[in-house]
Amino acid sequence: MQKRISIVTLVAVTLLCCLATFMATFLAMRNEDDKAFLNENLGGDETEINETAEPETEAPETDPPVDKPNNTESSSNRSEFMDKVVEKLTIVDAYFRAYYIGDLDDEALLDGIIAGYVEGTGDAFGAYYNAADFEAFMSDYNAELVGIGVNVIYNTEYETLEILSVVPDSPALEAGVQPGDLIYTVGEDRELASELGYYPTINKLRGEIGTEAVFTVLRGKNYTEEVEFRIIRQKIIEVTVMSHVYDLDNTIGVIKITSFDAKTPEQFIAAVEELQNSGCDKLIVDLRYNPGGELQSICTILDYIVPDGGPIIHIIDGNGNEVDAEYADDGHELNMPMTVLVNGSTASAAELFTSTVRDYEKATIVGTTTYGKGCMQTTIPLYSNLLTGKLYDGSAVTITYRMYNPPFSDNYHGIGIVPDVVVELDEALLEKNIYKITDEEDNQLRAAAATFDK
Repeated sequence: MQKRISIVTLVAVTLLCCLATFMATFLAMRNEDDKAFLNENLGGDETEINETAEPETEAPETDPPVDKPNNTESSSNRSEFMDKVVEKLTIVDAYFRAYYIGDLDDEALLDGIIAGYVEGTGDAFGAYYNAADFEAFMSDYNAELVGIGVNVIYNTEYETLEILSVVPDSPALEAGVQPGDLIYTVGEDRELASELGYYPTINKLRGEIGTEAVFTVLRGKNYTEEVEFRIIRQKIIEVTVMSHVYDLDNTIGVIKITSFDAKTPEQFIAAVEELQNSGCDKLIVDLRYNPGGELQSICTILDYIVPDGGPIIHIIDGNGNEVDAEYADDGHELNMPMTVLVNGSTASAAELFTSTVRDYEKATIVGTTTYGKGCMQTTIPLYSNLLTGKLYDGSAVTITYRMYNPPFSDNYHGIGIVPDVVVELDEALLEKNIYKITDEEDNQLRAAAATFDK
């Protein structure tokens, strides 16, 4: 595993994953609002903006894409490419069937070919689901959240999963899993997460309630410390918003958002109102280690904050054209002095929140440069016939297909958002779980509170 050499350039999503915070899951092809940058919740939330169908009591039907694929190559070039693919694969297949001493699994070969193609595209967030993986993915919309309780995102520099946050009151928190841990191996046979890939690693960590998730993480300086975990999977209660009156000033309310899912807007609005009723007239929104989430969730919250008629997000296609946008229209505007607290694991939807409130001059941003994910993905079931909508074999692919821009400022993909006040977390706190740092200890939180005095 190579040494970290620069700020992580992009997620993902974010084993509740990624973990970055926008992936778009084009599941029912109903083009409904983008859901998270997958960071899937292994018993928690997704963390990239996904374009998905809303959860139903049964898995939504998979209709063929309405839009034609955005092909940039001519038909003749594609035909020439496919001729080369068939020719070369035929030769390789013939040699293996003639000389290989082991058994060949045709289904595994086909899965490997498609997965290899996706990897070869260079799409850091692209993925291939075989039928079993895609079924498991779809089942997330219907089943109770069961897992260990972590949010993860894909770390492109280490080519593995990074834990962005740990769900409060989860088995992972109790076991000592920490934000920033890199998933190194999974399972009793210690398969390398960097070799398995994003979704296979997530699938290894998932399982039925009461079963054991076995994995190791790397942490510490240069990630030289390896720690093994054996955690019993449990039902995870979705609580994405936590709030309290700031210990050092009872006029300041603190709201921590761990990710953005369907329940987050309701929880956020309730938290704001409760803090106001407690006498708080200033607000700190803590988005540290927030990997992102659902598009509709973040748009609903921003609609509650910004004035009516103003833009919230601009969605851009591969040619740089705006193809969609969201505008505030709920008749409410939050007028409280606000500071937003961010760090290098603030990603995707959390970055949209950060950029939007700054664009509207609603908040001061404090902390360190954010993750930098401003692209969206779509997950498309594979069809053997696009006209009839006949599914090929139940498999699907995820493709990065759009960018998203904040209301008025530039896209921050691969760059991140630089805070107005840059404050690193005290080194003594780096090894301490973020949920166990007190208000008095938290120097970044103190810096956020100090902005109200200026």
